[in-house]
Amino acid sequence: MTKVKIADRYVGDKCPCFVVAEIGINHNGSVELAKKMIDIAVTTGCDAVKFQKRTIDIVYTKEELAKERKSIFGNTNGDLKRGLEFGIKEYREIDKYCKKKGILWFASCWDEKSVDFMEKFDIPCYKIASASLTDDNLLKYTRSKGKPILLSTGMSTMEEIKHAVKVLGKKDLIIYHCTSTYPSNADEMNLNAIKILKEEFNCPVGYSGHERGITPSILAVAIGACSVERHITTDRTNWGSDQAASLETAGLYHMIRDIRQVPVVLGNGKKRVYEREIPIIEKLRRVK
Repeated sequence: MTKVKIADRYVGDKCPCFVVAEIGINHNGSVELAKKMIDIAVTTGCDAVKFQKRTIDIVYTKEELAKERKSIFGNTNGDLKRGLEFGIKEYREIDKYCKKKGILWFASCWDEKSVDFMEKFDIPCYKIASASLTDDNLLKYTRSKGKPILLSTGMSTMEEIKHAVKVLGKKDLIIYHCTSTYPSNADEMNLNAIKILKEEFNCPVGYSGHERGITPSILAVAIGACSVERHITTDRTNWGSDQAASLETAGLYHMIRDIRQVPVVLGNGKKRVYEREIPIIEKLRRVK
């Protein structure tokens, strides 16, 4: 199983779990709110934060943008999408803040122009969102930048995933098992797919979760996920479609604490008697 180097760390089997805090669009167009979530990611021990970048007029049709949709930004879908999109000024501030705080940041780009936009910054990798897995041109263009790729597989068949991997190649590739429901129900998570993806592609496999709570994310690591990505928020009651599937500070802290304990709890598998068991043997065993 290969390892992928992202900045100064390796991601793969026998490496510390690479934890990504997905800020996404939960910042609701506010850099100050984004900074608060960066602070949460730093204080809880995340390895990186992730945003989403779209060129609105490329990703969405005029008809889609004109649809009525009431939000804190206005009355159309276009008002919403544009209100949630950071530009160069905002990302420069985010870049500066993440460097100050010592945490990696990157983004999932939904179109080629957004990839060009992100190339203005020294980001360590790119994420391919589940919605973009079938976009061959975007996959090729993102790969052309020569950086590690994190590929999310929500709403995708195995055949679609195989095709995307063929387009991208396996070099510096991490595949993420994912279910694109927000939040996901227990019977939609199918964590055993992590094992199948590892066997099929022989490359690092992570887990991008949208569940309520933290147990599935910890189980994902226990069965082989080398990375976990979860949406985060300052408050799940905030406005926004991703808030309900996000973790607040306490939940993120407990998830990371338990993820870091997984290798210790699993051990090496060799059965032995521990020193702390010896007094118990003396106390409880009739026949020694």
